[in-house]
Amino acid sequence: MRRIRTIIQVLLGVTVVTGGMTLFMPAAQAAVIPVACSETALVNAVNLANSTAAPDTLTLASGCTYALTSPHGGPTNGLPVITTPIELLGPATVTRSSLLLFRIAEVGSSGGLTLTTSVAFTNGSAVGDGGAILNHGAVTLTVSSLTGNLATGNGGGLANVGDLPTGPATAATFTGSTVSGNTGTLSGGGIWNGPMGSLTATGLPTLISGNTAVVNGGGIAAINSTATTLTGTTVTTNVGVLGGGVYRVGGVMTTTASPITANLLNNCVGSAPAVPNCTG
Repeated sequence: MRRIRTIIQVLLGVTVVTGGMTLFMPAAQAAVIPVACSETALVNAVNLANSTAAPDTLTLASGCTYALTSPHGGPTNGLPVITTPIELLGPATVTRSSLLLFRIAEVGSSGGLTLTTSVAFTNGSAVGDGGAILNHGAVTLTVSSLTGNLATGNGGGLANVGDLPTGPATAATFTGSTVSGNTGTLSGGGIWNGPMGSLTATGLPTLISGNTAVVNGGGIAAINSTATTLTGTTVTTNVGVLGGGVYRVGGVMTTTASPITANLLNNCVGSAPAVPNCTG
């Protein structure tokens, strides 16, 4: 059974995924799915992974750039909306290659998206929040990156948003990863951690740099968030009107060995309460 499924998965680049394939996929079985180097293969693989509740690992073609030429998750998402736990294993790049405006991925409240080993999301362009990723569930980046994405709303790289007022909390975890060169037209040029959002960034280091918010929080904007925890994370050379590095309104925030320096127009001024261990 496993061998049959593997054969089908290897052919994803040229095979249409149909409902009949579920004959080979026990509901509780996690899978490793090789993904050929093409837009079609990646979209088919995400749809296949979404078809069962079990977590799946999509092994991307090493060094491939998956160029998304159109949205496949409604009009605003490059990939199908993530509704189950899915890991993308690199090294590889997923990028928007189109005049159409869409983010790279949206994670639903039942979904989880993990980027592992040099997976880069680039050139997403969202009308609304989350230039690269709009998260309503769980997002994890391990030695991966969000670079050069744009949102007309909040969170040029990532918008971590709960479904208010009573929806589930959202969680985002960055380990040894980079968020750089993203733009949020409102707040959170790199990352926007909203109400009911939990953000954890840990070192190796994790680097948040060169992001721009037209309003507040060039690097990070944490607005009434459940928790924002920075450990061994560097926030530098970001730009925002208030809190060019980190901008905070309410919520719980902890910073440990996380320099917030050389941001414009200031590092954390305007935050209430103040960002711990940040001056200027």
